[in-house]
Amino acid sequence: MRLTVIGTGYLGATHAACMAELGHDVLGVDIDPDKIASLRSGRLPFYEPGLQELLDRHIATGRLRFTTSYEEAAAFARVHFSCVGTPQSRGSDAADLTYVDAVIDALAPHLTGPALVVGKSTVPVGTADRLAARLAALAPAGAGAELAWNPEFLREGFAVRDTLRPDRLVLGVRSDRAEALLREVYAPVLATGIPLITADFPTAELVKTAANAFLATKISFINAMAEVCEATGADVSVLATAIGHDERIGARFLRAGVGFGGGCLPKDIRAFAARAEELGTGRSLAFLKEVDAVNLRRRDRVVDLTRRLCAGDPAGARVAVLGAAFKPDSDDIRDSPALDIAVRLHLDGADVTVYDPQAMDNARKTHPLLGYALSAEEAVVDADVVLHLTEWREFRDLDPAALASRVRARRIVDGRGALDADRWMAAGWDFHALGRPARSSAGTAVRAE
Repeated sequence: MRLTVIGTGYLGATHAACMAELGHDVLGVDIDPDKIASLRSGRLPFYEPGLQELLDRHIATGRLRFTTSYEEAAAFARVHFSCVGTPQSRGSDAADLTYVDAVIDALAPHLTGPALVVGKSTVPVGTADRLAARLAALAPAGAGAELAWNPEFLREGFAVRDTLRPDRLVLGVRSDRAEALLREVYAPVLATGIPLITADFPTAELVKTAANAFLATKISFINAMAEVCEATGADVSVLATAIGHDERIGARFLRAGVGFGGGCLPKDIRAFAARAEELGTGRSLAFLKEVDAVNLRRRDRVVDLTRRLCAGDPAGARVAVLGAAFKPDSDDIRDSPALDIAVRLHLDGADVTVYDPQAMDNARKTHPLLGYALSAEEAVVDADVVLHLTEWREFRDLDPAALASRVRARRIVDGRGALDADRWMAAGWDFHALGRPARSSAGTAVRAE
């Protein structure tokens, strides 16, 4: 099939390349000429494992091209995926739908024949109904220009796999024609037995927001338990293991740490709660405000713990921060807990040095006053405290004995609960992890006064 993908950011560029991998002819569309020029030359504006290879392959095959012209897009295909962002609005928790609306306004006047516009963005429930009416009103094809909603479920670091081998496909459709077209688009995926759920527009919209809300709640739940563990001397890692064996709960996403960040979960749960208020059902999602608050408090906890490890005053202390991206296998620093903590310690007067395997350029652009190193080994030189804040495999594989000779004081805070405490303590480190009793190299409990 011929498809267009409108918006070539993280979601759009990934979807375009993956649709080409499925065998379709794809035209990527964006109003940013610099971004289009970069993609045409085979340069991705972000890091995502496996995506560069797909981009290179399908630019070479001719299945993947890019343009800034909506007129060209309308003439090229009858199925158009809208993959633009829905950031948090300035001054409120609601989603900003400016870019979603702009796609309809720019594309619809060029749709002179039957067409299907497929929304993939995360939007407040009720958006699709409104856009469908706007599309039909603006398109010369009238009712022949239909809308469908096909929410994305990409995880950064796994986006290619999640597109080509998703755990489910959700189609919000209003006609057999729309469903048939989308079944044709995803035929290679459906042939592998992937579950397909067809739904009305409101349900399709709610699937993504509900999934994100549930995930955020599970993460904040174990972090709330970490707060209780810290007050009682219990160990949240053992607690998580025990409750994770309950098949009603499950073990995934029960690792206590500095919490979630990125461009999705924080703004999506806030937008969901804001939409519930608009619908008069605010009490139903009031708990999401506490989910958000618990998440942000874990950053406070790392900052406070670091201050105490620096005898109450980090001014002049050297702090090594391992991680800048909000999660591993990504260079995305949006709402990154690691950088938030690094900046706050810098403002306290600490000499902060950051290292991340992929996010260094992005971090430097947004936070030029922080120090940066070319490796973890360089970052920890003369450090008084080392903070592990992004769970890269590279950091889990570090040799604590080798690092011990580089630091000024052997103190590490595992903000992700991912390091082997016994291994670090055997190398002489005082080990601190959120929700777990701090332990010295001698195996005894220690206090960060």
